[in-house]
Formats: sequence, structure tokens, C-alpha cells
Amino acid sequence: MPIPQYPQIDPFLNYLKFEKRFSQHTLVSYQNDLEQFFRFMVSQFDAIPLEVITASMVRSWLAEMKEKGISSKTINRKISSLRSFFKYQLKTGVLSKTPMTTIIAPKVSKRLPMFVEQADMDQLFQYLPFSDDWRGRTERLVILLFYSTGMRLSELIQLKESQVDISASQVKVVGKGNKERIIPVSRELVEQLQAYIQDKPERKEGVNHLFITEKGKPLQPRTVYGFVKEKLSQVTTIQKKSPHILRHSFATHLMNNGADLNAVKELLGHSSLAATQIYTHNTIEKLKEVFKKAHPKA
Repeated sequence: MPIPQYPQIDPFLNYLKFEKRFSQHTLVSYQNDLEQFFRFMVSQFDAIPLEVITASMVRSWLAEMKEKGISSKTINRKISSLRSFFKYQLKTGVLSKTPMTTIIAPKVSKRLPMFVEQADMDQLFQYLPFSDDWRGRTERLVILLFYSTGMRLSELIQLKESQVDISASQVKVVGKGNKERIIPVSRELVEQLQAYIQDKPERKEGVNHLFITEKGKPLQPRTVYGFVKEKLSQVTTIQKKSPHILRHSFATHLMNNGADLNAVKELLGHSSLAATQIYTHNTIEKLKEVFKKAHPKA
């Protein structure tokens, strides 16, 4: 909902959309964070002008969220949205200073990413029954591609046939910010994808997605989330069972088998190495396990 007292929000969101080329999901997050903050400014400080907003006013908003029990992780994201917004105002000359300079983000306890054990993934593909129809074939191949490439849910759903290079055994993925990356896949998987493409049912007009339903429509995120959760529930007891867990499993299994950290970063499409380093912690935990079991003095 637009906030007329602060027309500076829209140009910033347009900048993120057209220049930074952020995804729709990210844009919605920024918009929600900013509208929430500026509604607070309207209700608590009579919609004072942008240049009069101070760090203490920002802190009062953060304190209110903390009182409501909002997590540190969410608060940090909202701080990040505000930082970007005020930085843009400096860049465009709307402001000469930002109230965010002295704002300190709350500490977030780092949790190790959950992942499915390698033996459990093997069991899923070797022994778990999938229905003997187009739906079952699609579900099995989608889960296999998630685990074989580490791609995100949005990336897989939007994947087009033209992005699969059969001869080179690779897939071109369009990630966050429309950044492209190439992910190698096994010859066996490429052959399965090729056969899937050849056997496709008639598609709806304008649909060129790699994965489609038996009615020729693109897969929906909720559908994919549903069958991934259902299948993972049959092979693992970990709490989270989502497509993103398959991404974590892909990265963790690579690291545990000696893959180079920079290579994993490129495969995942991370913009910084820091985002990939969480997977080294799992590797260290695995080393500790080995040490405890194998060393006489452990």
C-alpha cells in the first residue's frame, strides 16, 4: 500500500527492479520492510520529512519489533532493506547523510544447514516407488535434478528446454539478479532429461518450460514443495524437508567428498564466499565424528 508522505519509496523499488534486476520475491520483501518502517514513521512521528529521520527513531522501530517477538534474522533483513534505501537516497542526492550509520544489527546464532544423508538419498532413488505415469516420472526427475545441481526452486521451475545442453552434459541456470551459471550434470541424467523432453505430452500454447504437468502446464512451486516433502519424509527424519534441503544436501555432500570451496560457490551461484562457508562447518562436524569414533584418545 503506497505511503503518500514518502514518495521516495517507488523510485528506489524501480531502481531495484530495472537496474539491479532483483527477483519479484526480493522486491516484495523490500517493499514490505520499507512500508512497515514508514507506516511506523507516520503513526509515531507524524510523517516527519526523510532528512529529519534519526538513528534513535530507527532504533525505536527495531525495539518495537523485538518486543513483538520478531526474530533477529528478520530484524537484520529489515535493517538491510533500510540501509539500501538510505544509501540510494545518498547516491541520488536526495539526502546528504543516512541515519543508518550507527545502527548495529542484532547477533544471529548460526545454525548448521540441515541436509539429507548420502545413504538416504541413495535409498530414495534406488528403492522409493514413484507412480508409473507422467506425474511420477516428473517428480523423480525433478528431485534428481535438485540433488544433482543444487539449484533453487525458482530456478528449476523456470528452467526451459533450451537451457539443457545435451551434447555438453550441462544446464544453464538463471539465478538471482538474472545471473547465469553453468552446472555440469552426469551423462546418465542428461539422457533421462532428453528422453523426458522427447516423451512430453502436448503443451499449452507458449509453454516452453522443461518440466510440465500431464496437462501441459508449468509446475507450480506449491506442487513441487509438496511432493519433495512427501518423498523426503519416507527416507529421512530431519525436521525440514523442502527443495532447499536438497540444495543444502548437494553442497554438503560435495564438501564432504573433498570439493573445492570456490567451485561449490560457483555451482550454487553465491555472490560471496561467505555464503558458501556455512557448508565447511558440516565438514568439520563430520571430521569430529570420525575422530571420536576412530581415535583411541578421543
